[in-house]
Amino acid sequence: MGSIINLYTVKLVKETSVRYDYERKIKTPEDAVRILRTVLELQDEPVEKFGILTLDTKNRVIGVHIISVGTLNSAMVHPREIFKAAILNNAASIICFHNHPSGDPSPSPEDMDVTRRVVESGKMLGIDVLDHVIIGDPRYVSLREMGCI
Repeated sequence: MGSIINLYTVKLVKETSVRYDYERKIKTPEDAVRILRTVLELQDEPVEKFGILTLDTKNRVIGVHIISVGTLNSAMVHPREIFKAAILNNAASIICFHNHPSGDPSPSPEDMDVTRRVVESGKMLGIDVLDHVIIGDPRYVSLREMGCI
């Protein structure tokens, strides 16, 4: 009597598309923030959401992925989930993002730790982590501009 082996197919399914009237190419943190404020209205969310922008080799946005939805002041995230989305999207690089519902985009020690782990994981996988932006209202913080990436 033989054993049963399951066969699987992994697929990326587009949920929706959003009209965006600016260039999709990311040149600065402000470009990423403009997309996030326009497409997701992240600054108005009552809970933390962590996600990634996936980019092609020319830094054009391929997709936007919400990886984790958390609470008022935290969102659990693991590099495995981040890079699963990036790999399925054939991303050359990513920009991580999350919001701070308090409006203060200052990075927490946990934000810095997650960023460090994601950057290390990206190096092993050959997917560059270009930035991690924290969206507040009205300000934002770029961890690349802070010298943390």
